Amino acid sequence: MTKMIMTVAEMADRHAWLKMRTQGIGGSDAGTIVGVNPWKSKYELWLEKTGQVVPEDISDREPVYWGNQLEDIVAQEFTRKTGKKVRRHGMVQDEEHPFLFANVDRMVAGEKAGLECKTANGFKASLWQGDEVPASYYCQCQHYMLVTGLPVWYIACLVGGQHYVWKPIERNEEDIQTLLEMEKAFWQCVVDRVPPEVDGSASCTEALAERFRGGVAESIELPSWAVAEVEAIRQLEAQKKELDAKITAGKNRLKEFMGDHETAIWGTENEGGRITWKTQKGRTSIDSKRLKADHPDIFDAYSKVGKPIRVFRIA
Repeated sequence: MTKMIMTVAEMADRHAWLKMRTQGIGGSDAGTIVGVNPWKSKYELWLEKTGQVVPEDISDREPVYWGNQLEDIVAQEFTRKTGKKVRRHGMVQDEEHPFLFANVDRMVAGEKAGLECKTANGFKASLWQGDEVPASYYCQCQHYMLVTGLPVWYIACLVGGQHYVWKPIERNEEDIQTLLEMEKAFWQCVVDRVPPEVDGSASCTEALAERFRGGVAESIELPSWAVAEVEAIRQLEAQKKELDAKITAGKNRLKEFMGDHETAIWGTENEGGRITWKTQKGRTSIDSKRLKADHPDIFDAYSKVGKPIRVFRIA
């Protein structure tokens, strides 16, 4: 069972909508919790849900802005192509698991189904071929079916501004159960204010820098597990150095074979590939030392200092 916690009209208040999102797990959080969102880590999401950082406002970024602007167009085209009428819907809450929310784009009239509207860069077209949908969006739709109990969720996407696709995503009980357990575990971390395990994503790296600003000069003693981590890192870096050298040697053998030829190909168009080794125009740069010496006033006028960063090194 679900209950409405924000109507469409109430969701127009962006501040109230963002505040409500911090009080539970929504569909767009599902891919992050599962680990298939390339842009955000569980650690960053945990910081947001616990109120330790304010989520970055990305509403003015062009992909997000146009995604919002074109939502109606995507929904209307779904109706035109399928004959299925859709209606706006608000944000609902799972009464059995009150920390689970569903911010539904559209409900399909006369059918036990919902609709998620998307737009995508043309370079992402391969992710929408056949029956495929991006993994994060698959998790989002399964989350909505978890919350609403519905058996199917349609997803429609305008790809590259000119290619329209729509497809049904069937309810998968096994995936939903796995998702539910992962979301429950994550929300327990939020309630207990215990961070989830860190990972190697850029998002996690940035979130750690945001959470821990430094400033304590006193050294701390590493426990045995941390010393083991240092040794593991050193071994991996040595392996990486060796692998990088092997990769470079392989590239150099190919360059020697190609000689003055700028392109090399193999196989067929569908099963082969190509190598290019082309001359690019030299990069224009400014001799900052000379500029500072000859025109210090101009150098100072156009110089800017970046914000401080913490640099991690193992000696």
